[in-house]
Amino acid sequence: MTISLCMIVKDEEKVLARCLDSVRNCVEEIIIVDTGSSDTTKEIARRYTARVYDFKWRDDFSAARNFSFSLAEMDYILWLDADDVLTPENAAALRRLKSSPPEADVIMMKYQTAFDEDGNCVFSYYRERLIRRTAPAVWRGRVHEAVEFAGRVFYSDIAVTHRSVKTVYSDRNLRIYERQIADGEALSPRDTFYYGRELYYHQRYQQAATVLENFLRSGQGWRENCIEACKILSYCRAASENLDGALDALTWTFRYGAPRAEICCEIGNLFMQQEDYQTAAFWFELARTRPRGDVSGAFISDDCYGFLPCIQLCVCYDRMGDRQKAEAYNTLAGKYRPHAPSYLYNVQYFAQAELNA
Repeated sequence: MTISLCMIVKDEEKVLARCLDSVRNCVEEIIIVDTGSSDTTKEIARRYTARVYDFKWRDDFSAARNFSFSLAEMDYILWLDADDVLTPENAAALRRLKSSPPEADVIMMKYQTAFDEDGNCVFSYYRERLIRRTAPAVWRGRVHEAVEFAGRVFYSDIAVTHRSVKTVYSDRNLRIYERQIADGEALSPRDTFYYGRELYYHQRYQQAATVLENFLRSGQGWRENCIEACKILSYCRAASENLDGALDALTWTFRYGAPRAEICCEIGNLFMQQEDYQTAAFWFELARTRPRGDVSGAFISDDCYGFLPCIQLCVCYDRMGDRQKAEAYNTLAGKYRPHAPSYLYNVQYFAQAELNA
């Protein structure tokens, strides 16, 4: 297998070299498409490849990505963002995969986007990362773009790690969606979901709730987006102090299958807000028993399958006056994340309680 790395970039001088250093020994070709950098991004890119191209930005990520893909010449195309990296272990795994490639047109890799205090991944999901150059595949969506593809799919154990250095996020994505609407271009079901999420991020809760409700009622969304939409709708309603409505939004996820640990924890948190610790404990206990899916495309929050329900059960049982059980759950939480600040705080809390007894 030979690989073309295709990237689109703009003002990424802080992270581009880090990304390319992590992957340069895994690919035969590097293609960088710049969409209007005003810093040294292009100069950095030219240290790694002569194939650096300009693309006039027109508020459409898919257009830029499709252009980058059109320039590829190798067997497969790998895409990354500038603030992504391959760890040495995952780079080695990619080289092994190249030497014995699967019979697949699309190879999925985990995308790891959040980490605990020890650097362990706590949030991940699969994305299509390697696409056969001759396979039918096209990027869709002006923002939060995704590849529409056909052919055989293989789920690998390779992970791409997201290491953003940004501390401030602009309203660019929201503006692109609003321009798309103003231009009279219909939003796809996927666009509608992400538009609602962007509205939530910008604290436009009522508008976000309306968009997400319409998305869910349409019945046209991908299952994983529907489940996530229910969670965000719950956040919107909770922000308006509508806790009953927030609970209704979470139970809407049961239409898409048995409750996942992520949803059980969200429901438990709602009952904790209402100081109904017994009911909250039920949902956190249930979260601990739920099976963890890996290849469904789901957004996986690892903490919800261990650490989070245990640390919340510690609080629930402490508030219900069962300190022995509370401390036992805190000890269990520490087995998942021994350096978590909440776990360490509770250790001191119980030690002080013992002294005061």
